[in-house]
Amino acid sequence: MIPKRHVKLFKNGRNQAVRIPREFELPGEDAIMRKEGDRLIIEPAPPKSLLALLATLAPLDEDFPPIPDPLPDPVEL
Repeated sequence: MIPKRHVKLFKNGRNQAVRIPREFELPGEDAIMRKEGDRLIIEPAPPKSLLALLATLAPLDEDFPPIPDPLPDPVEL
């Protein structure tokens, strides 16, 4: 578990901001923020689409076996 760390709060225009230390860095460019009582919770945002999720996966480097696909029996009319 990563230990607690004091961080600096500052103003960015009319917003309050916090500097996130490297060891607490979140992946991606978006996050979800919510309040639970006096706690402020910031967590990574889920991918926006299946394509976005697939783009984060490592490519498969394996050959799949051939699948037998025989022609269907002819149908007499």
